[in-house]
Amino acid sequence: MKPRHLLMGAGLALAAGLVLFGDNAPESDVAEPVERAQAPRAAPVAAVRTPAEAVTGPAASGTILRLIPRAELIGATGDDAFKGSAGVFAGQNPDPPPAAAEAPSGPPPPPPAPTAPPLPFTVLGKGVADGAWEVYLARPDRTYVARVGTVIDGMYRIDTIAPPTLTVTYLPLKQVQQLNIGVMD
Repeated sequence: MKPRHLLMGAGLALAAGLVLFGDNAPESDVAEPVERAQAPRAAPVAAVRTPAEAVTGPAASGTILRLIPRAELIGATGDDAFKGSAGVFAGQNPDPPPAAAEAPSGPPPPPPAPTAPPLPFTVLGKGVADGAWEVYLARPDRTYVARVGTVIDGMYRIDTIAPPTLTVTYLPLKQVQQLNIGVMD
């Protein structure tokens, strides 16, 4: 047996001893009610109170307000709310209200300028060969060794390799992008 098993067994034996031999006699003292100061009686409520009114009104001092009869709240029978084909949910639409149509105040704004897509490459590593940096790039289907001036798939041209960045030009739009290749090792 492990020491913790012995300790748990001793705790169980102690608890059983307290249950069997402990003081089980009921208390003979009677608890007396506490005297409280009488709060002024609330006037009959004529209308439904909002939660803010209930906190600031007589209920804040501990007075319990009387219940409002059902007939005052929802009508004599209350069945009018359930009539119709859809029942209680008739006329409710969970969709947000449609946005208000704005009157065109002139020609529509020009479409945004086209931008280059994010670079589709994953950097596998980099190294120095023949005194120049080369970066190993991967796409899901191919791996490339990129050096300065390399054109990849006729779409991307490698402009500079200066760790921690690789500068690439997206040729169809002539936009320059940068790729983080990590610091020099």
